[in-house]
Amino acid sequence: MRCPHCGTIEDKVIESRSLANGDAVRRRRECISCSYRFTSYEKIDERQFMVVKKDSRREPFDRHKLERGVVRALEKRPVSQLQIESLVNEIEDETAILSKGSREISSSIIGDLMLEKLGKLDKVAYIRFASVYKHFNDLDEFIEEIKKVGVEHIKT
Repeated sequence: MRCPHCGTIEDKVIESRSLANGDAVRRRRECISCSYRFTSYEKIDERQFMVVKKDSRREPFDRHKLERGVVRALEKRPVSQLQIESLVNEIEDETAILSKGSREISSSIIGDLMLEKLGKLDKVAYIRFASVYKHFNDLDEFIEEIKKVGVEHIKT
């Protein structure tokens, strides 16, 4: 496996685990040259996992799109790249499990998973993501969401 950081092809597998009822294997790897850690996936090449949007359109699941959303929510927050990668991996794994073999999952389920994981990791990131995902209509809805995550320092 080629290191995404330095390009060397020598690495060692740190951890392997089976995903999605044994249909895939997730491997944590470490580059021998630069010690960069990264994740690889091995799975049977079959039809793509699809995300069903609110308007019933279907589009292929895009891990990079998921990661961009997480990174944007966590921008300038004290969260490491390793924590971000772990969170994205958890969401990806859980979506595969929640699809129950149908190879399709609703975008709202993915959004709810993001909110749940961000809420546990960083309250500010949760509010940032919720403000876009939940489409607040006014300031009162926004304040109510902030109160739900335990931030009571809002002056109304």
